[in-house]
Amino acid sequence: MVVNLIQAIYDSRLPWPDPNDGMFYEQALADIHFFEIGSQVYFLLKQRGLLEQTPLFFQEALKETFTEVLYQNMLIKNQTVQMMEKFEEAGIQMIPLKGVIFAETYFGHIGARWTSDIDLLIKRSDLDKAIQAVKSLGFTYEEECVSTHFHWSFSKSMPGASIPLTVELHWDLLKAGTSQFKIDEVWDQAASLESYTFIQQLSEFHTFYMICLHGWRHHLSSLKYFIDIIQLIYYLKDRVAYSRLLESAAGHKTYKRISRTLRIVYREFPQLEYIVKLPLERRTNLWWDYSAIRDSNNSSLKYYLNYMTFHLMDFDLWKHCVAGIMEWLMPSKAAIGYELGRHDKGNSLVFDYLMLYKKRFFNFFRTIRINKTP
Repeated sequence: MVVNLIQAIYDSRLPWPDPNDGMFYEQALADIHFFEIGSQVYFLLKQRGLLEQTPLFFQEALKETFTEVLYQNMLIKNQTVQMMEKFEEAGIQMIPLKGVIFAETYFGHIGARWTSDIDLLIKRSDLDKAIQAVKSLGFTYEEECVSTHFHWSFSKSMPGASIPLTVELHWDLLKAGTSQFKIDEVWDQAASLESYTFIQQLSEFHTFYMICLHGWRHHLSSLKYFIDIIQLIYYLKDRVAYSRLLESAAGHKTYKRISRTLRIVYREFPQLEYIVKLPLERRTNLWWDYSAIRDSNNSSLKYYLNYMTFHLMDFDLWKHCVAGIMEWLMPSKAAIGYELGRHDKGNSLVFDYLMLYKKRFFNFFRTIRINKTP
């Protein structure tokens, strides 16, 4: 349901869903809540003058979500600005990733995209100084850092917030041993942000590259990753530069990840061809299915096929595949929290692994049993 709505939001040539079809909008709203894309949908509808063409209950529900996201993002922006000023003062080079700056730049409003954490790209050589800067702002709860991962997380409690706010210090965009991507390319093409000297912003090219990799890393398990990519395509248009992107991905050994991600997005939203033509042949064996991610809590066989494909088949080299499998077996604490669907940071890493393996085992066992039931 909601896919049809998003398609119509972006493409005025498509028929608009009947405002009197309450069942359609109820199902669409359920999908929107499931994928946590209420703020994106609300802002896109309002921006395009389409909000009033939806039922009142739909408008009110989306507005409530948007308001909640707006207040949270304003709080996060305040913390992000403090972080930028602290890094600038300390002479530490830094690039904000995704977050409120991404929402403001590419969506046009701070509340247009839900943000939960602060992600910062730093140089590995500045890690110690960056940690000191982060801790000086109260982010003193430190997660265990796994040497093969590419980020380190620090959290602090916020007044009135039920979960801590986390800052992730990244020194790369991909896990070590899973590609030949060189982070120096990102720094070489970054530009200074506003009036800062040490705070920079990703180039448009690397922003699109990063957002595609981010969607892949999360198995395109939510429509929010689709909307990020779609919004960038509509914003950048011919500046997307697919020839350069695919050539770079081939050199970085991320070609399968980038190409399959884009193929899936274009298959689900074919009107993108009218904005920027995708120079890739169409394939049917993409092993991705909307119903599988929408019903992931039911642990369908399709969900597991989709999930395992991302871990086993999306690497250009076999050694990168092995590294990807090891990451799946021993994910970071943040990735464990994402998979378990919780935000508490107080458990030991060993306990988290036990809970993760328990969930995976019982979910897979239940899936096999359900699919064997006549």
